[in-house]
Amino acid sequence: MKTPLKKFTLLLVMTICVWANFSLRASADSTAGLILSMRCQGGYNINVWKKHSSGQLLYRATSSNGNLSLDGGTSQATEGVRVYKFPNGNYEYWVWDGTLDSQQSGTLEVYKNNHILMRQACTKG
Repeated sequence: MKTPLKKFTLLLVMTICVWANFSLRASADSTAGLILSMRCQGGYNINVWKKHSSGQLLYRATSSNGNLSLDGGTSQATEGVRVYKFPNGNYEYWVWDGTLDSQQSGTLEVYKNNHILMRQACTKG
């Protein structure tokens, strides 16, 4: 029962990523600096950028399933680990910069209506 649910959830998240890529066009440019780059399970490459002038946080995810660009993120430190949160309608993307066990690891989480849909382990790089 859990396997079909996981497959459905992954398919849903991939569809959302593709849809969001066409509907939300925010791009990092020379006015933004890369503050975090991670490679996550499932083939996701995640970059978090910060605009120099405004301090605005930008999220970029690329994968074979599509790309996603979001802006308007927030950042907070939680128990020594920084988390970046990016809202997108009923969805929210969380990027954990490190874990309590390893600062070279991280996590990508996707929530819908405050319920977790996906959690992927990541490594910095």
